[in-house]
Amino acid sequence: MDRDVTDVYREFGDERLPPGQHRTDSFPVLSKGSVPRVDRDEWTLSVSGAVENPVTLDWDEFRELGVETQKQDFHCVTGWSKFDCAFTGVPFRTLADHVGVDPDAVQVMFAAADDYTTNVPLEDCLRPGTLFAYEFDGEPLARDHGGPVRVVTPNKYAYKGAKWVTGVEFLTEPERGFWERRGYSVSANPWREERYSG
Repeated sequence: MDRDVTDVYREFGDERLPPGQHRTDSFPVLSKGSVPRVDRDEWTLSVSGAVENPVTLDWDEFRELGVETQKQDFHCVTGWSKFDCAFTGVPFRTLADHVGVDPDAVQVMFAAADDYTTNVPLEDCLRPGTLFAYEFDGEPLARDHGGPVRVVTPNKYAYKGAKWVTGVEFLTEPERGFWERRGYSVSANPWREERYSG
């Protein structure tokens, strides 16, 4: 295990299990709609917006950026948490360093193959736990869990981690993604139970 980020809760609260959550050993599947079929051999990741070097990476180029395995906790806005998930992938910061982020970038919009979008502040994306994951517990990430690549954000509710991610746009002004436009919290902090907009 390259990195253990299960202690992230210490920044936000006294308990590893956020309030209003129950722990589960299963890994439920929740998505906004049907599961798209994304072939790993044809998958690409487009990086655009406020960066010095916009790129579109294929599978091999993506992995060549640098890979690590992390132990993380996973918190769903519907009320369940799964502890000690082993995700393998490319850290967001590694990608950001590769493209060179402009100093006026403040937010990131992730886009997915099913037309899902979600917005995350850049400072949160740059945390060690934000990962473009393509393996779970040593196996390729299952299609219904977002394979070939999804984003994981252990300090946020999981809707901030786009499944089937295909695009990353660095923004100079905040925008709202799919669920955020429908009343879900922009900040999505599990330890403050920020599930929905006030």
